[in-house]
Amino acid sequence: MNALLKAKSAYAAAKAPTRTARNVEYEILARITHRMIVANSKGSDGFKELVAAVSDNRKLWKLFTSDLAREGNKLPTELKQRLFHLARFTREHSSKVLARKASVQPLVEINTAIMRGLRSGAS
Repeated sequence: MNALLKAKSAYAAAKAPTRTARNVEYEILARITHRMIVANSKGSDGFKELVAAVSDNRKLWKLFTSDLAREGNKLPTELKQRLFHLARFTREHSSKVLARKASVQPLVEINTAIMRGLRSGAS
């Protein structure tokens, strides 16, 4: 391998985009939201998949609330309060979805709104 090829391969990784925490949050939300949509579209045949996706969504929102409560979290207090409210709603509504007493659509809409905020750079 000549020096030029060695240099190109050594710096190839540097061309990869840097993944920020915001990007990771977006990607995870997008995957879980997609899973909820797909499972829901299958009706009762997709309920097992829906249970898994909604459960993962609950876990993710639990992680969000843990991060929001962390002393070093720099989000504005008002935004934190809104996110805590959404987390509580998500937890309660998830229970209704899992009991087949509510639609998954509000959870999808909340996640989609959060993804829009993450993409826009809003804090």
